[in-house]
Amino acid sequence: MEKFHQIVPELLLEDAGWIMVERNGEQLKIDIPDTVIHKLLKAPLLFAPRTPFVVEAVVEGSAAEKAGVKPLDSLVAINGVPTIFFDEFRSAISQAKGDTVSFAVVRSGQQVDLSVVVPETGQIGVYTMRNWARYFNIRNQEYTFVESIPAGIDRGVSTLSGYVKQLRLIFKPGTKAYESVGGFITIGSIFPGVWNWRDFWSLTAFLSIVLAFMNFLPIPALDGGHFVFLVFEMVTGRKPSDKFLEYVQIAGMIILFSLLIFANLNDVIKLFR
Repeated sequence: MEKFHQIVPELLLEDAGWIMVERNGEQLKIDIPDTVIHKLLKAPLLFAPRTPFVVEAVVEGSAAEKAGVKPLDSLVAINGVPTIFFDEFRSAISQAKGDTVSFAVVRSGQQVDLSVVVPETGQIGVYTMRNWARYFNIRNQEYTFVESIPAGIDRGVSTLSGYVKQLRLIFKPGTKAYESVGGFITIGSIFPGVWNWRDFWSLTAFLSIVLAFMNFLPIPALDGGHFVFLVFEMVTGRKPSDKFLEYVQIAGMIILFSLLIFANLNDVIKLFR
């Protein structure tokens, strides 16, 4: 399994500064420049397990069906070159458009050789099986009611910590993280299209944590802003004038409405891209 690029535990995804990988027995440090961070923020996954290429389904009338490829066939080689993983398959097929290639697959424990004519589109008509549970031992952690309380608190703290760490990226123009800021449409789109109680309540809890944190920011018109003025009064013994409070409240509302307009404008722009 030396073809795997193994992630070393030192990696901290929140920092997004560099990653350490093990490739062919050698550890490599790969820097992540600010210019690609916005792409990482938009990607659903930064890393995914690399699994063997196993055919899940064959499209009717496709080149794969004509060649005799069947579901559950496990690819082992193309033109005699060991080809186990999906990315290897995709690379080999993209270079063989319009050609006939030799497929070696394992079927019911026996190797079967097939000849596949690759169309100019580079698609032979197969769906790969991406069921990670087929190759990895996935364990569910269960909690009693009492155990779930500290576990939930830990999850909330880690979620808030990660959010705060990533929030600073918005103020770094090079990362273009501000493009990921969204409003009502974005909030609605993160919920699944079908009912899933775990996803629904997890997202609801996340939004509640985010709103609570935002409310404590030292911006006038928010609770955090009122807290700043309260501390000022306690330290100096003087209350800010009503006129001053009126002006800063107006400034605070301008900031909040500007953020609201910017976030929802981002949503509208994304719809037309």
